Amino acid sequence: MNIIKKTIQLRDGREIEIETGKLAKQADGSVVVKMGKTMLLATVVAAKDAREGTDFMPLSVDYKEKYAAAGRYPGGFLKREGRPNDSEILVSRLVDRALRPLFPEDYHADVFVNVSLISAEKDIMPDALAGLAASAALAVSDIPFNGPISTVRVARLDGKFVIDPTFTELKLSDVDIMVAGTLDNIMMVEGEFKEVSEAEMLEAIKFAHEEIQTQCKTQIELMEEVGKTVKREYSHEENDQELREAVRNYCYDKCYDIAKHPSSKQERTDAFDALKEEFLATIPEEEREDKSGMVERYYHDVEKEAMRNLVLNEKIRLDGRSTDEIRPIWCEVDYLPATHGSAVFTRGETQSLTTVTLGTRLDMKSVDEVLVEGSEAFVLHYNFPPFSTGDARPYRGTGRREIGHGNLAYRALKNVVPSGEENPYAVRVVSDILESNGSSSMATVCAGTLALMDAGIKIKKPVSGIAMGLISEGGDGRYAILSDILGDEDHLGDMDFKVTGTVDGITATQMDIKVDGLPYEVLEKALEQAKQGRLHIMGEMMKTLDAPREELKPHTPRIVSIVIPGEFIGAIIGTGGKVIQEIQKTTDTTVTITEEDGKGVVEIFGENKENMDAALAWIEGITTVPEEGTVYSGKVVSVLDFGAFVQILPGKEGLLHISELDWHKVEKVEDVVNIGDIVEVKLLEVDSKSGKMRLSRKALLEKPEGYVEPVRKPRPDRVGREGNRDRRGGRYNDRGPRKN
Repeated sequence: MNIIKKTIQLRDGREIEIETGKLAKQADGSVVVKMGKTMLLATVVAAKDAREGTDFMPLSVDYKEKYAAAGRYPGGFLKREGRPNDSEILVSRLVDRALRPLFPEDYHADVFVNVSLISAEKDIMPDALAGLAASAALAVSDIPFNGPISTVRVARLDGKFVIDPTFTELKLSDVDIMVAGTLDNIMMVEGEFKEVSEAEMLEAIKFAHEEIQTQCKTQIELMEEVGKTVKREYSHEENDQELREAVRNYCYDKCYDIAKHPSSKQERTDAFDALKEEFLATIPEEEREDKSGMVERYYHDVEKEAMRNLVLNEKIRLDGRSTDEIRPIWCEVDYLPATHGSAVFTRGETQSLTTVTLGTRLDMKSVDEVLVEGSEAFVLHYNFPPFSTGDARPYRGTGRREIGHGNLAYRALKNVVPSGEENPYAVRVVSDILESNGSSSMATVCAGTLALMDAGIKIKKPVSGIAMGLISEGGDGRYAILSDILGDEDHLGDMDFKVTGTVDGITATQMDIKVDGLPYEVLEKALEQAKQGRLHIMGEMMKTLDAPREELKPHTPRIVSIVIPGEFIGAIIGTGGKVIQEIQKTTDTTVTITEEDGKGVVEIFGENKENMDAALAWIEGITTVPEEGTVYSGKVVSVLDFGAFVQILPGKEGLLHISELDWHKVEKVEDVVNIGDIVEVKLLEVDSKSGKMRLSRKALLEKPEGYVEPVRKPRPDRVGREGNRDRRGGRYNDRGPRKN
């Protein structure tokens, strides 16, 4: 084995170690990245050649966490790792977005990158190391790649930025941002904030890039030591320079003219497709099929060049807007009257129909990941059916893109949705995209805000979002920053930069940069232009609904919450859940109970106030401690010769002795009370040891005039009573009287 190790020293003294040559040597490249006890194995394998007809980069990135890494068993019946969870998919997307732009444009071989968490220290966050591991595996391979890159997480603690914080530290931070970049450029940014300024966000990105540069230099040293500075040769594209020039000469001016005249997405697409078919008709029929693939590529380049030049030369966009103009917006709330909250948000040709559903703790999302366990009270789901873009294909359910876009909207809103006592509900937001032409995730944020306010959730502040674009000319330094980009502008531009926030600061961001050497000054201008766009969109939203509704919808189930002493939790649940199930069944409510700080938090969820009051009274009865001298209205539950047992509180019964039924002598208990009767009684005494209660009915009755308390004589037939004496002064026991 030829084991090679490199060490990266972080500013706080921690170390990251990269090792190659020990594991997975049959892969084209493999490394183990280690920080503390956390270890990730990254491998990369590329096909020897491209598949026939492939004209794109078929990159596949998979991040997987092994439960054994943290000494845990997977859940489920099979007790083995299953399909990737949302967290693993999100990390896979982060790595993919950082790597993909750096493969050569003409390289089309299948590339598979796999990153596995194989050892996990509980407080170390492994996701920030995944990008470094994937890039290092590419660095020690012969796969063509214009890297290396690295990814780092930045947090801010007590006003100071830190690199790759722990789980514990991140909970105290107002910044959580992941940044990926090369030695020279920022490639990708994604994160959430607690209303920070544009300048603070830019400062965090710069701070991250300094660390990225150090990590990239270490990878270059590793690549040189392994001897992989020269990459494999390939030829994945067939080219015809004469045909390329013919396509440009025939199509460029016509493309420019189509782009210059504002049109809808479908009209524009049809016009461009017709032009392409028009050019194909000029090729001899016998050559057409062989050259169609090259024509497709060359025409795409011409279309891209024409649209970009239109923006740079004339500041005109495909739909006729200026560079900082926002498309027309219309909103509507309470569109779906049977939901707990709903909103429609439409901006241009992008539309989101969003609903809010309120539930109990039982509806909260369970989280059972390798390093993260618990539950989430707020979730957001994003759906992108094919009809939203006019595609005629089946809808196969949630994909990676939907999870990624939904996560961005979730991070944008999560910090403004109240929790705990301010909001006892589990909250589910669902965005269904009905039309899409650019930035449907930002439409989800806006629609989500309106739907939450329509539902009566007291969000801290409304949030709006915008997607920014960039078209730049490397040679002469010209560039145009585009507000509220279209789908075509995203596809043909150099940057897709999404920003969400309140009027007071940024709450989330996602940025993908496709051009080398983007100056920070341009990024700063883009952030400022985005702020103005966000505020404009917010103003349009507030015309529809400017604050959360004062009350929940009439058909929204209510929650009543009480805190009880911890020792009563078991009494409410009952053996095998018997008591709590009986409460729910009898009152037609849902009751949950959780322990927090040694106390029980009981929540009653229901649609009928009378039923909820009954459930609350039941629970309060269980948790109430009977007090001597208190009068209770109780139910007779059993009758014996010597008295009756009366339930004065749920689960709490006391003895109403026959002598305490009335002032006069009662010959038979049934002469006064029977099973099922409701009777007023006074609690005379609670035995300090056994907890047995002695009740009285006669104590609540007026004493008859001239009443004389009868003299009670010892009863010889009552044996075994210590302290009872016979007439001669002896004591009774189980064998009869005995002398003192």
